[in-house]
Amino acid sequence: MRDATRPLELVATLKRDVFGVVELVRGEEGLLVRRRARAGAFDPRAVLARLLLARERAALARLDGLAGVPRLSRHDRGRADELVRTHLAGAPLQRAMRIPRDYFDRLDEMVVALHARGVCHNDLHKEPNILVGDDGRPALLDFQLASVHSEKRTRTFDVRAGEDLRHAEKHRRRYARFGGLEHGVGPNGAGAGRRRSALARVWRHLGKPAWDWLRGSLLRTRELEGGRPDAGPWPAWTDAVGRRTGDLADRP
Repeated sequence: MRDATRPLELVATLKRDVFGVVELVRGEEGLLVRRRARAGAFDPRAVLARLLLARERAALARLDGLAGVPRLSRHDRGRADELVRTHLAGAPLQRAMRIPRDYFDRLDEMVVALHARGVCHNDLHKEPNILVGDDGRPALLDFQLASVHSEKRTRTFDVRAGEDLRHAEKHRRRYARFGGLEHGVGPNGAGAGRRRSALARVWRHLGKPAWDWLRGSLLRTRELEGGRPDAGPWPAWTDAVGRRTGDLADRP
């Protein structure tokens, strides 16, 4: 159990749905994010919420110290129904109005760094899960669907890692096309040339429609926020942040 002597102070409720509640809280480390799973031993929504929370905790533990990824807080007690992580300052990709010209290059590097630790995010098609930090650098959120793999590379890992890179490249191309970003047009990202995997095609045509029906009809929840509309507004492109020595190393 982690030592947490000071009680957490609720600052704001960020999201509330059938799976539980996500809150912005304040503790000894400053601003934190607390995810509390829905209660109910026999409620399928509560069971699923706890499974997702466990996946996120496992991924964050493996990625501990990686820049641009939340860390498990000292206040996190490893409970099945609650997770407490650090808060990352910035704006979701679809809301950011100033983005460095090399942002997607840095995003590629970050996704590759995740894979180097044996973690696949598995949910990078959603712009709300990609953050433009206050320093202009990318950060990643919401590791509820993330998978943690052994050091031995497998076909499953390769497929999931490829999907992460493909989604990062998809965002690059879309922002280049609609946002007027000259740098980045063309196949120059780590995911360039990757086609949707067979598993992804099955998910798109069969799994996703079934999940959307389950979420709307039985779980009574919906996607709260999608990507940036094609009509914009699109961000202004700022000077590149560049690559720094140890950019993806541990940060305090």
